[in-house]
Amino acid sequence: MTNSVSKSQSAQRLQGLVLTALFTAILLIMGFTPLGLIDLPIIKATILHVPVIIGSVLLGPKRGAFLGGVFGAISLWKNTMAPSLLSFAFSPLVPLPGEAHGSFWALAICFIPRILVGVAPWFVVRGFELIPGNKTALRTAGCLLAGAVGSAVNTGLVMGTMGLTLGGSFAAAQGIGGDAVWGAILAIVFANGIPEAIAAAAITPPVCLGLAKILSLYHGKKGNG
Repeated sequence: MTNSVSKSQSAQRLQGLVLTALFTAILLIMGFTPLGLIDLPIIKATILHVPVIIGSVLLGPKRGAFLGGVFGAISLWKNTMAPSLLSFAFSPLVPLPGEAHGSFWALAICFIPRILVGVAPWFVVRGFELIPGNKTALRTAGCLLAGAVGSAVNTGLVMGTMGLTLGGSFAAAQGIGGDAVWGAILAIVFANGIPEAIAAAAITPPVCLGLAKILSLYHGKKGNG
């Protein structure tokens, strides 16, 4: 019995590693093609948060955080190599407006929100699992909300941290006064954040539920064999 449990745990760990590698590969493919980061005049729009959210739901917060770190590293690289108007907020190697140097706050903006994108969705789904009722409907609702929350964490924390730490540079880049910073940030949040959240909420449930079903069927066949 102990050997059987140990083999099952080893198989689950191996499966987790394989899926983590798969999601990492998806992030890299998306990140280094036009699929993942869309160059806009002000900021780079993204759907890279979607694989991170799905990875969080299926693999847990630790592996989700790792995938979020990969997302942050891709963002750092892209904003360094192909800067847009606000790339100084995502790479310390891009000079601040009117300055000859960048800011190390860019690393916090680039990585912390993206790592949390890989953590928050898991807790949303686990919260829904504690609610009594139709489990299929609750799982679907949990995945839908997890997608929206993960996307909101990305957009909200990135832009909020940018406003708090680099608000003056943001104002200089936009050519606006300091009192208009938060209005401009909210405009970006709504313009980019709402479509990104809708996309994440639409994609997360079918992918997560489909993969979870396939994986559970696979385990069932292994157990019966």
